Amino acid sequence: MDDLPGIVITGASGRMGQMLIDGVNESDVMRLIGAVERDGHPWIGHDLGEAMGGQPNGVIVSADPLATFANAHAVIDFTTPEATVEHAKFAAQARLVHVVGTTGLSEDDIAKLDAAARHATIVRAGNMSLGVNLLVQLTKKVAAALDEDFDIEIIESHHHHKVDAPSGTALMLGEAAAEGRGVALADVSDRGRDGITGARRRGDIGFAAIRGGDVIGEHDVIFAGEGERIVLRHLASDRRLFARGALKAALWGQGRPPGAYDMLDVLGLK
Repeated sequence: MDDLPGIVITGASGRMGQMLIDGVNESDVMRLIGAVERDGHPWIGHDLGEAMGGQPNGVIVSADPLATFANAHAVIDFTTPEATVEHAKFAAQARLVHVVGTTGLSEDDIAKLDAAARHATIVRAGNMSLGVNLLVQLTKKVAAALDEDFDIEIIESHHHHKVDAPSGTALMLGEAAAEGRGVALADVSDRGRDGITGARRRGDIGFAAIRGGDVIGEHDVIFAGEGERIVLRHLASDRRLFARGALKAALWGQGRPPGAYDMLDVLGLK
């Protein structure tokens, strides 16, 4: 077992953190060697297995990422932008694979991750499912095939606990559409409509966010022309698909040179 890649999970108490822990524990190709939580969290200093309501597993939850990363091969990170940027620094020091599923990252945050990628192998994606990454590729191809007579709208739905909007996946899709059209998303993004807004600007890429209940994730990309619409859709019905993608990324990164990668690299879709 000791020759298997050692995995650390940050944000261990969260829904995704616990799914990732279960995924590692069920795997026969990796092993769980560490769990990190924010300073002051009630799990700190306790056995992870017991904290999750099960049997002891010998992994003690820590508030010290650097010490926890020291003996790891990969860290999987679905936390907050601020925490992820800090984790990236420590991952770079330890020369780890850093899998980032955190959303809501600013351009400045991403620049800091790219800087850390000079020394760490960073796999970052707003969504780690195979289906969504296929949807990203399809969106780019359709956007390239259609001119601005087709308006592009991206509609995303998530549970009421989600704190950022548009979702990371919606932004991935927007970037793909903009790339297909040969424009910068920042120049054509329309994220808010309220009141007397005037007519839709030709060439814009619109975003709408729905929040409610326990929706895991639904994304539509609509290409609306005169007399016809093309709708590309992905529906997530099981949150574990994101955990499976992240674990796949952690294994894929083993032995890769430092750099910034995404799930298209992992899935061989580039």
